[in-house]
Amino acid sequence: MTTGPLTGTMASTGGRYSVVTKSPLTGAVACSNSGGFIGAEMKMAGWDMIIFEGKSPQPTDERLHAKHQDPLIRVACVGRAAEQGCLYASVVNDLHRAAGRSGVGTVMASKNLKALVCRGTKGVGNIKDPMRFFQATEQGKKVLAENAVTGQGLPKFGTQVLMNVINEVGAMPTRNMREVQFEGAHKISAEAMHEPRSDGTPNLHTNAACFACTIACGRISTIEKGHFTIENKPKYWGASGGLEYEAAWALGSDTGVDDLETLTYVNFLCNEDGIDPISFGSTVAAAMELYERGVISQEDTGGIDLRFGSAEALAKATELTARGEGFGKILGLGSLRLCEKYGHPELSMTVKGQEFPAYDPRGIQGMGLAYATSNRGACHLRGYTVASEILGIPEKTDPLVTEGKAELVKAFQDATAAVDSSGLCVFTTFAWGMEDIAPQVDAACEGDWSAEKMLEVGERVWNLERDFNLKAGFTRADDTLPHRLLEEGANTGPAEGRVNDLQQMLPRYYEIRGWTENGELSDDTRRRLRV
Repeated sequence: MTTGPLTGTMASTGGRYSVVTKSPLTGAVACSNSGGFIGAEMKMAGWDMIIFEGKSPQPTDERLHAKHQDPLIRVACVGRAAEQGCLYASVVNDLHRAAGRSGVGTVMASKNLKALVCRGTKGVGNIKDPMRFFQATEQGKKVLAENAVTGQGLPKFGTQVLMNVINEVGAMPTRNMREVQFEGAHKISAEAMHEPRSDGTPNLHTNAACFACTIACGRISTIEKGHFTIENKPKYWGASGGLEYEAAWALGSDTGVDDLETLTYVNFLCNEDGIDPISFGSTVAAAMELYERGVISQEDTGGIDLRFGSAEALAKATELTARGEGFGKILGLGSLRLCEKYGHPELSMTVKGQEFPAYDPRGIQGMGLAYATSNRGACHLRGYTVASEILGIPEKTDPLVTEGKAELVKAFQDATAAVDSSGLCVFTTFAWGMEDIAPQVDAACEGDWSAEKMLEVGERVWNLERDFNLKAGFTRADDTLPHRLLEEGANTGPAEGRVNDLQQMLPRYYEIRGWTENGELSDDTRRRLRV
């Protein structure tokens, strides 16, 4: 578990930390980033990084707050799903923030390590130039406040602001990515979360911010008390972490479920039990397609009528997966192993064994290249070209064009690696460029931290991770997409009839990365980046 140099400081969003291991889901490098408050507490307790080795002979204490008698402690822990062997279990901190992807919680639980408890009392010292740091961070906050996304859209609607936008452009993966638009998107969108229920109560309780964050994109939601999911479960009648876009998509459009209350309940369970909602929802969607095709039956699912669009089936599948019981144990393997078990690996929408996020690469071509080359498997956060291709940040590019996308993907990947390493949130890059971030790092840290040097650090990180994967047995053949996305055209929307043209982009990407035709680091690249 590692912080960045700006974690715990007054830099806006300076509360991030990462959980790093080898993924049990993919076998590749796993580096899962989270917000909340525990990263700052680690830093203020005097720790930049904590390394856990070996395995405890017994699980650690569960009654942590009662034991330590300090209301200001922060906890990062695993839930039942990790302890039952779910391969995409998360590390959840501050109740509903998570190092969510790649099964980092599964590895933590395998060590009989239940939780990390932190209370920082030292503060963060050793800021190189405090006054210049204050000025740089204040300027950064001003830029965030004046930006339409970070100053208006995200605070009001959260990441769910994307639901209707992505659906309209025909890049909303639906029903295991068979379709690219979801007719029920408006029912589970940010706008729907703001609408009062029939009884006048709101779904969205408030927004929330992580440590030092001036954006506050988090959602705090409630569930209608009479809803079938919680009518006899008063523990879920209060407010807790609400839907983010990725969770709403994976649990909603990918499974065909448009019941906002059910999605909020399932999201509560994912937070409570430490489950990555992206991998879980995608795995359920794959199971639903297998069920619809007659490959699996109710006998296989333990009596669940696992149809697309069934809110009851989704809720039951979540409960079973959290407990590691029945068909839930199989769902906990992830979609690739699930589909392989039943003889249809082509129905797993994964890269390197990790499930896709909420952007169909037939409608956003650059994201296809970003998914295929992501070091931790299919991932949107490590190269979010949606910012450029859909939102026009920092400049607009055509989502259906492949020319120039190799350069775009590399630029986003290198910049994101640098931002993640700094301890800042990647959402700042909707407003900030490296010229906004570098002065903050330079004022805080020894050395000359120009924008160019920051990008070089990001490029080095990307190549180090690539080198790890090559040594773990990955090859060029793993830089690919599922058959469905390469051979089956989008069924509706602006990208109708299009597939992802990965093979037009991949050779150029290798070239500008300084890799060989086989996707390996060249000797010149190793020397230049000291990898």
